[in-house]
Amino acid sequence: MTWQQIYDPFGNMFVSTALAAIPVVVMLGALGLFHIKAHIAAGMGLLAALLVAVFAYGMPAGMAGRAAMLGGFVGLLPIGWIVLNIIFLHQLTEQNGSFKVLQDSLSGITEDRRIQLLLIAFCFGAFFEGAAGFGTPVAVTAAILIGLGFSPLAASGLSLIANTAPVAFGALGTPVITLAKVHGYDLMEVTAMIGRQLPFFSLLVPFWLIWAFAGRKAMMEIWPAILVTGLSFAIPQFLVSNFIGPELVDIIAAIVSMLCLIAFLRVWQPKKVWTSPSLRGHDPSAAEAKPPQPVVRHDRAALVAAWTPWVILSVFVFVWGLPPVKAWLNGIFAPSIPIEGLHNLVLKSPPVVPEPHPEGAVYSFNLLSATGTGILLAAVISALVMKYKPVDIVRTFFKTTWLVRYSLLTIVLMLALGTVTRFSGTDTTLGLAFANTGMLYPFFGTLMGWMGVALTGSDTASNVLFGGMQKVAAEQLHLSPNLMGAANSSGGVMGKMIDAQSIVVASTATRWFNHEGDILRYVFFHSIALACLVGVFVTMQAYVWPFTLLVVH
Repeated sequence: MTWQQIYDPFGNMFVSTALAAIPVVVMLGALGLFHIKAHIAAGMGLLAALLVAVFAYGMPAGMAGRAAMLGGFVGLLPIGWIVLNIIFLHQLTEQNGSFKVLQDSLSGITEDRRIQLLLIAFCFGAFFEGAAGFGTPVAVTAAILIGLGFSPLAASGLSLIANTAPVAFGALGTPVITLAKVHGYDLMEVTAMIGRQLPFFSLLVPFWLIWAFAGRKAMMEIWPAILVTGLSFAIPQFLVSNFIGPELVDIIAAIVSMLCLIAFLRVWQPKKVWTSPSLRGHDPSAAEAKPPQPVVRHDRAALVAAWTPWVILSVFVFVWGLPPVKAWLNGIFAPSIPIEGLHNLVLKSPPVVPEPHPEGAVYSFNLLSATGTGILLAAVISALVMKYKPVDIVRTFFKTTWLVRYSLLTIVLMLALGTVTRFSGTDTTLGLAFANTGMLYPFFGTLMGWMGVALTGSDTASNVLFGGMQKVAAEQLHLSPNLMGAANSSGGVMGKMIDAQSIVVASTATRWFNHEGDILRYVFFHSIALACLVGVFVTMQAYVWPFTLLVVH
């Protein structure tokens, strides 16, 4: 028996939208306002989503339960699997002392924590976003920053803010490739359009990052380094996206930016070295920050040994992200499991699609090709290189599993919540509310992408969810479909810092457990402010010369 989604079940869009927002309000309110633990807040949000889906939207209870189950599976693999294994690698390097050597080597490049942020959170994080995405960059950079002595809130929040501009081309271009494939956009045209929006923010975000950390005056003290970092990322981002394609945008831009910043530091250093490890102003985690340590010099052999696990990780993550490798591994073992009682039984309705369309519900158990498996192999090989005994490797793995147990549970519940809202149609109701804004649609359509990522935790999922609606609305308003398809992805990147799974990844990587609400409160302003700036830019592209010249029709 099929069930067709109804996006205005009460015949009153205001009432329907208010009901659709209840699960999000419950979860974010519990997390951010009432300081309830993340896994409990996620469970409350999931319960609210199930109740709204069944009793307000008329979704059969069995279907709603199966949608939650599907989301939970996705939470474990691939998202939770990445988190578990990156923390496993970090544990291994910390236990044998090599992580301390890595910290000292980074401090040797610069003791200034502002520039360390540029190098690690922005450049290094962008590389991992381009190679793997799905939580990997935040997990890696937050772990490194906490090891360098940053306060837990600074390490968590700033890693999230930095992981924005690269997201649209993350995981070898997966979000934009999916947008084009699912909704019929021309891949090169929509890639080029995103590449004419995000470079402005790739230049802005490094300045914003340092301002958020140290304030305006401290930001201006190192403006040359910030400018080099942003420009050397933005220019390759524009060139690769407009003339090559989406797959290698972030990787090339990140490597160029990192090399340019390191080269620039050979001829320029700030007059005043910033050593504070905490956020300016109120930082509830300041007492947990490590005081700055004198720089320790290590010989070449020690440095090579310390960096080897992270080089191995980079190689494995990059290789695991290559489409031919993924296809080969999936050919060995990657069963696709249709969820009985849900698969092709939920029908999407107009205006989201031209005619009722069945929604697939297939769980891909692609364990071999999952990025987390590449990270696990990198961790095991690194452990052997570090001369760990096999029994100690296994012991550390299970110790890590116990350490992140609540984080994994939270991710499972968060993904279950997002999947229920997708199959019940409540997230589409929220999207349609944005779509009814007429001339202001370029601004609010951009915020639709922001909301999609905030709800689903994925720019890819947001593009799947709202990419078709953006195209239909743009055509009705005589706007470029490429403009609004790109706006969905570009606006979405700013929602990445407040999506629940990213916040849980950050709190886990920094071991600042049960403080997800503090992280959310800190990054929320930055997220909505940057999303609004993207919305203003897209609106100018739609109506204001010379910005209209940037539009790909």
